[in-house]
Amino acid sequence: MPTTILNGFLGAGKTTLMQSLLAQARAAQGVTLGVIVNEMSTLDIDGSVLDTTEVISRHSPHFASIPGGSISSRDGLPQFLDAVRKVLADGQVTHLLIETSGSTHPWPLLQAIRDMQTLQLRGFLSLVDTVVLAQDHDFGRAIHPRASAHLQAGRRGVENLLAEQIMFASRILLSKVDKVGPEVPQHVAQAIHPLNPFADIAAMQWGNLRLENVLSLPEYDFARVQTLGDELTQWDADHGTDTMAHPESYKIGSRVLRDPRPFHPQRLWDVYNKFLGIGIYRSKGFFWLPSRDNLVLLWNQTGGSVGLEILNYWKVSALQDESLNLSEQEKEVMQAKLAQADPDFGDRRCQLTVIGNEAELDAFVDALQTCFCDDAEIAAWKAGEAFADPWPQTVTTLKS
Repeated sequence: MPTTILNGFLGAGKTTLMQSLLAQARAAQGVTLGVIVNEMSTLDIDGSVLDTTEVISRHSPHFASIPGGSISSRDGLPQFLDAVRKVLADGQVTHLLIETSGSTHPWPLLQAIRDMQTLQLRGFLSLVDTVVLAQDHDFGRAIHPRASAHLQAGRRGVENLLAEQIMFASRILLSKVDKVGPEVPQHVAQAIHPLNPFADIAAMQWGNLRLENVLSLPEYDFARVQTLGDELTQWDADHGTDTMAHPESYKIGSRVLRDPRPFHPQRLWDVYNKFLGIGIYRSKGFFWLPSRDNLVLLWNQTGGSVGLEILNYWKVSALQDESLNLSEQEKEVMQAKLAQADPDFGDRRCQLTVIGNEAELDAFVDALQTCFCDDAEIAAWKAGEAFADPWPQTVTTLKS
């Protein structure tokens, strides 16, 4: 089965690319994509995003989600093998896409795929966040010296993970180039090219990669990376470490927030601007604001930048919106789904996962907790009172 891996660090844009490829596949003749999504958090936000945006259903036999860790870990690889069997079971899939978690070390996964007779790897795409490399890693120039310093100290850090994701790639995609100056992608490409001179480097924004270019990728050259993989394996043996270790081993942790209450828009804005440190690598999830209570909003933060996306409408608000012209059958289905929902908020909820350096996680999560509306503010929302909302009001619609 032709197989392509979408790899990259936390928040590099893998799910956005996956959404784009799935949307294109729906209009392509003779193409049925199988999808396996791996996420570090137990909350499975990425799987929910794909389901909510209706590019693929989580109930599809061609979709599998592996939350709560890395598929390159000792616990994750058996789950990956089970997922492959499930997704390919009915024989209808023509190409398999694998979205790894941002904490995935490439080599154990590559070894597993190489040894599977049912899969043929056609492309290891590594997404690199141009903004993060420019701001936090001196345009990428700091990755190699920092990774080398970690190894000399007998450990492996985040920079080693970034370096490996680039070095094992067959193609490198610079994401979010629309958020930087025109000269920045070239500086980043020049900085990371020595890490992998065999991979071409292309700029990309909003997942705008043509599906046919992915489907036509050549077979992955395992021979090229064998020496690198052997060196990593030997380094682990010499230092008593494990390439298949969990993210916790290099001090990356995660926290989950679940609450039916809305975030107060002004306090959320203040926390984002005052408490978001460089050790918070990634936060993502669904939330709602009392000032926009009909919208399912996606919080999508990477490094120092955050994006807000409108994913859908909450069912409880859709039922009250006559402009949607819902049929009686559609209303009955929604009402049945809301039967067990919260009496005050319906299906509205906040579900957020935060990933970062363990030393900084709790302070940021505690600050986020203070953003939830209190009883008086909820009463004000019910009474229809206005809330200060400094978040952007302009909506940009992207068409595939």
